[in-house]
Amino acid sequence: MTISFSDWLSESIEHFRTSDRSVVSRIARPPYYVYVGAFLTATQQRQYGTNIFDREWDTLIVLDACRVDALREVADEYDFITQVNSITSVGSTSFEWLNHTFSAEYLEDIQETAYITGNGYTERVFESDGHTGHAPIPFGPENYNVVDSSDFGYLEELWRVDFEDSSEWIIGSGDGRRVNPRYTTDRTIQAIRNSELDRSIVHYMYPHDPYPLAGESLQRPFDPLKAGTASRDDVWGAYLDNLKLVLDEVELLLENIDSERVVITADHGEAFGEYGFYRHVIGCPIPCMRRVPWVKTTATDKGKYEPTAPKYSLNDSVAVQDRLEQLGYL
Repeated sequence: MTISFSDWLSESIEHFRTSDRSVVSRIARPPYYVYVGAFLTATQQRQYGTNIFDREWDTLIVLDACRVDALREVADEYDFITQVNSITSVGSTSFEWLNHTFSAEYLEDIQETAYITGNGYTERVFESDGHTGHAPIPFGPENYNVVDSSDFGYLEELWRVDFEDSSEWIIGSGDGRRVNPRYTTDRTIQAIRNSELDRSIVHYMYPHDPYPLAGESLQRPFDPLKAGTASRDDVWGAYLDNLKLVLDEVELLLENIDSERVVITADHGEAFGEYGFYRHVIGCPIPCMRRVPWVKTTATDKGKYEPTAPKYSLNDSVAVQDRLEQLGYL
């Protein structure tokens, strides 16, 4: 997050002059980021929400941008989902969730944790002072008490891999093109089968948009939804399809690792127009963004599947900015 009063002021003026959004939206934007500065300052000093390390689990499966009500809607299709409870997340964006979750306060736990993640914010949070690409705010915390990449028992940043369009690990096309969640499943199975660490976290970048299985007009649906050219029902349906795509992978994962205490959760939720919000917005307290699933289950390795996904090398890795742009952040 860029902390600069002058940048906030100049961007606010430029946005008001040039944005094609409504007058109300343009007027509301500057004070909202003043609020964000105050909110981030307060939550840095006092935890808001439940830190995952305060709960009991052996394997934590994070579904990026998964809503509680969405998971409840499809739960009957999956035997491993028997009850969908919820907790309040420590963030309404991945940036907040990573900073507050992997706090140095939990260093001992983190040192015994494997983190296999498709979320590109890891570099910016753990290595690059937290500059996220969000709009500048006039004041707020300059630094977070967050661990370094080297503090993890094991860290694999899956977002770094850069496949060719023709790769078997790519699904979708055009704006919907992205890495198949099977890649995350495969790398996680390999990591956990070879791990002696106490805990493992896998962070899928689904059901977060884009939606590779949807028609072209719904692959990146939130601008059309805001503009009224796409219906909420159609966008919600595409979102559920993206959720089921990753839940199919979770099912495969649970059949190929041994873990007595598994929890399925999310870093944050997603807004589809509630209170005028769309997607997920930094510092936002509304329930559809802040309440996330908490589903308990178990996993037993049946040994019937052998993963084939290659581990990325630095020679074929993608820049973090490219990956965040693909996800619509920059």
